[in-house]
Amino acid sequence: MKKINVLLLAVIGAISIVGCAKKTSSEKIVLTMGSWRADDVEQMNNLLAEYKKVAPNVEIQFMPTNPSDYNATLRLQLDSGTGPDLMYARSYATGQELFEAGFFADCTDIPGLLENFTESNRAPWLSKDGKMFAVPFAAVSHAVYYNKDIFAKESITIPQTWEDFLAMCASLKSKGYTPLANGVAEEWDILECFFLGGIIPGFVGGASERVKYESGEAQLNDAQFVAAYQAMSDVAQYCPNGFQSVTYNDSQVLFNTQQAVMFMDGSWTAGVYKDASFEWGVFALPAPSGRNTGICFHPDMALTMNTKTAHPDEARAFLAWLCTKEGATVASQNLPVGYYPMISFDITLEDAHANEFLALNAGKETDARFVWPALMDLYAPMNQAVIRVMTGSMTPQQAADSVAAQKK
Repeated sequence: MKKINVLLLAVIGAISIVGCAKKTSSEKIVLTMGSWRADDVEQMNNLLAEYKKVAPNVEIQFMPTNPSDYNATLRLQLDSGTGPDLMYARSYATGQELFEAGFFADCTDIPGLLENFTESNRAPWLSKDGKMFAVPFAAVSHAVYYNKDIFAKESITIPQTWEDFLAMCASLKSKGYTPLANGVAEEWDILECFFLGGIIPGFVGGASERVKYESGEAQLNDAQFVAAYQAMSDVAQYCPNGFQSVTYNDSQVLFNTQQAVMFMDGSWTAGVYKDASFEWGVFALPAPSGRNTGICFHPDMALTMNTKTAHPDEARAFLAWLCTKEGATVASQNLPVGYYPMISFDITLEDAHANEFLALNAGKETDARFVWPALMDLYAPMNQAVIRVMTGSMTPQQAADSVAAQKK
């Protein structure tokens, strides 16, 4: 009787194991993905739908947050244990802080990560102890959007120096045009797009100069930085009337409706003008005479996983897919216009304006936004300094001094 019971229990156990295996193989796993790209819902849903063909039992729900709220919202979620399974990771110090706090997973051993991304493209998501805390996803560029029709009508050629740029703006204004669409109401865009994205590469320099300011070899109130703030003061008169109240969306509308001739902005906005009623293009904001024009080609976003996710295998599998040529190709096809894959494989972009942006890199030094790698504590002081010189409440020297005083 005892042997029969033992046999019966063994059979029941085997049936249970088979039943669990079948349930596991067909069980639907739902992962959530946090992001600051609230404009990319359609594109990301397309990307995630393609991944579902690879992993039919895995559904990834894209749940973005308003860009300006993302850092604070994500930290609150992670602190309270309600963070997403997958999430966008900002580059350099901001992302590294969340890794060191134990929220971002160690991604170093994800297949393909070390092999298929260059050292420079991995660097923005490399921890101090040499661990990768995310998979590089996309970079963005910065340039001046310009109305080709108006340039042709007024016989304007693309300026090659900063002095030519200011002269062109003065000429346009004298003819009744608003030269630049940029405003300062939302603050971040005038710093990230105009100052860090355009002025700094030409007035201060790229990575080789940036590291001198990071180490203290060069001072943040030297002649180059004072000149950079002076440049922001000089362009204020060519921004829209009442630019202090002009939002980022307002700027897009002003350019798109031809109420402004140019807009210094990031490549991510290119898709906004796909149905524009005029011909437009982009050019690099030129450096002062005698200096080399540089490009801010910023490592913008990567993807990582939550160390507390209930589905680590599935989350890691998705990240591994992004490290393959297949995954990167699908991603590039579904990234918004103006976002550039960072993987080493040769991937062709179809959009003409995206390629025009990318072509600006040729022969120019490229670097991330100046404060991102090591000086993020200066983001807010520098942002205010730029706005104050544009509104006339600070001189360029005072602006430079105010930021230099904040460096730790």
